[in-house]
Amino acid sequence: MLAHTYMNPAIVDIADVSGDSFALSKAATKYDNEKVIMCGVRFMAETVKILSPEKRVYMPVGSATCAMAEQFSPEKVKEFKEQNPDVCVCAYINTTAALKAQCDVCVTSSTAVKIVKALEAKDILFIPDCNLGTFVKEQVPEKNIILWKGGCPVHGSITVDDVLTAKSAHPHAKIAIHPECPPEVCKMADYIGATSGILDYCKQSDDDVIIATEKGVCDWLNLHYPQKDFYQLAPEKFICRDMKLTTLESIYKTLLGEAGEEIILDEELRIAAKRPIDAMLAYGG
Repeated sequence: MLAHTYMNPAIVDIADVSGDSFALSKAATKYDNEKVIMCGVRFMAETVKILSPEKRVYMPVGSATCAMAEQFSPEKVKEFKEQNPDVCVCAYINTTAALKAQCDVCVTSSTAVKIVKALEAKDILFIPDCNLGTFVKEQVPEKNIILWKGGCPVHGSITVDDVLTAKSAHPHAKIAIHPECPPEVCKMADYIGATSGILDYCKQSDDDVIIATEKGVCDWLNLHYPQKDFYQLAPEKFICRDMKLTTLESIYKTLLGEAGEEIILDEELRIAAKRPIDAMLAYGG
């Protein structure tokens, strides 16, 4: 059983492995289990299946999806590639299998800067998150990074006023922000990083920390580090409704075979979608 960090802490605690989406997919390859339950959203379960085709992969709630992962159609990317054959298409791991199949390399939020720097191509289309893409663009100015308007609607909704409100309430706290947030918000951070990076930063910090990512992360930190103080930035905004569709009850019913959806991928699609992931791993992602 795999659980993304954005899940309810009770689900994270009963999982065999918890973490961010790609870390979970890699972890699944190390287990001999024939069946895997992915507590997250669809693109995560697809990525598990891409890397572990011999396993039967289940989602407790098949309708749990990711708006960002489905913002751009594979056809749009294919058309762009046909018109711009010299541009490298770099896809955030938060994309569907069908979209990955049209891309050249994948990245995670923690490896995006490193991999984009290492790419031979100078011209790069970075999809789908333009906020993460802007962060990468600032860190790798020597590349010509093309962005389309897309991204996580939850992280993208955060404003400078939200940060100012949190800082006013907790003036001595540091702020850890996920790079899917808008650039003007990221500029106010003491730390910018992926979910795993934010967790490491909070574990090592002696300061109180304001958490600017999905509420599940702050909930988990407060539960496991009660001696420290973590504050959720904009708690009314930072909730991924799709992530919260998975419940203990839906997991139990999946274990009983009464609920859940098995992820099935056409083998040709799986192989095509694995290609950019293999490229990512070759670059050390």
